[in-house]
Amino acid sequence: MKKNILIILGHPDKESFCGALAGEYEKGAKKAGANVKRINLGELKFDPILWKGYKAIQKLEPDLARAQKDIKWANHLVFVHPLWWGGMPALMKGFFDRMLLPGFAFYFKKGARKPEKLLKGRTARLIVTMGAKQRLLRIAGLLEEKIMDGGVLSFCGIRPMKTTIFGPAEELKKETTEKWLKKVFELGRAGK
Repeated sequence: MKKNILIILGHPDKESFCGALAGEYEKGAKKAGANVKRINLGELKFDPILWKGYKAIQKLEPDLARAQKDIKWANHLVFVHPLWWGGMPALMKGFFDRMLLPGFAFYFKKGARKPEKLLKGRTARLIVTMGAKQRLLRIAGLLEEKIMDGGVLSFCGIRPMKTTIFGPAEELKKETTEKWLKKVFELGRAGK
């Protein structure tokens, strides 16, 4: 069975290094014969603010409704983003706030303490770049991994999630850039 892979670029600029990493993953996955779709969050038109919390669900903009369909279609999700100020870019956080809604991603039955996870059967890969110095790299990466895995994806049933962290990503040498791009291409080819 062919994999259905959805790549979500969380960097607002698709011409960024994160955009290049997403592109290499896509090339590798297509080379292996996977069905691939890609969402560049910077190209979507939506209000990233959940104005009333979950008291009143905002009507989804067409781009978010399409993103939900793509997530339902996928059996493997790939998130590529930089780590800014210790977390994902605001646009990506707003995307999750607005799109991972009760009834789509999770559901609490009356009186239940734990949600019913509505996105079971999907796996994920998190690819993160950061400018942190080597000694801070693992600590910052582990924090982002815990937030994405425990606080976002597994809450909805998306498991397991694997993580690839690249850094420091400031002032990269050509050979380092090529090595990282090749690694992500191979992840895409393996569908991991």
